[in-house]
Amino acid sequence: MAKKYEALKIENQLCFPLYACAKEVIKKYRPYLEEIDLTYTQYIAMMVLWEHKEMNVKELGERLYLDSGTLTPLLKKLEKKGLFSRKRSEEDERKLIVTITQQGMELREKACEIPAAMGGCIDLDREEVLTLYHLLYKILGKETGM
Repeated sequence: MAKKYEALKIENQLCFPLYACAKEVIKKYRPYLEEIDLTYTQYIAMMVLWEHKEMNVKELGERLYLDSGTLTPLLKKLEKKGLFSRKRSEEDERKLIVTITQQGMELREKACEIPAAMGGCIDLDREEVLTLYHLLYKILGKETGM
């Protein structure tokens, strides 16, 4: 292959192993999430709500790197499951606020075992996990708290 096309080889792309790993990790989550009736995207939304209890939809989307076209149907499904409620902000009607429900908080108890179970699914030691974690957040342009 001509040298000018080397950059187009899939094995020379950083984006490809990131994409493939993300797919594989999410696949490993599936059996655990099926037990609590959540998709991976619903699960990460619930993690933010378990931590913050209430926030506006725009902030939630920013935390999850999700646009409104992805977030809106996701939130409708979670609301239909009774895991949180949505309402307009009293201070600014343009802001939609999501608030976790008691049922949503109860789901947290069932989800507590998932991170430990997932830790056993990925063949990295603690130091490798921390390095990868920091590198991924560096790509995202974020400071890390781990």
